[in-house]
Amino acid sequence: MKARVTVTLKTGVLDPQGKAIEGALKSLGVAGVESVRQGKVFDIELSATNKAAAETELKIACEKLLANMVVENYRIDIA
Repeated sequence: MKARVTVTLKTGVLDPQGKAIEGALKSLGVAGVESVRQGKVFDIELSATNKAAAETELKIACEKLLANMVVENYRIDIA
């Protein structure tokens, strides 16, 4: 089973890396960029065959390691 975990900063948390990317895109002439928020993507392969069990394990992984729950949100998509 394959899963994708996307971790992003919570709304209202400053994103200096996103701001730097935004500025770089504008300086490269990329039109229409209003703002950029950066995040992390984890593609994970699991041996689990039960989708609910896999999601439970991934939630534990996110809350213990992959995401800083104080400033980040996460989303789990299981294929």
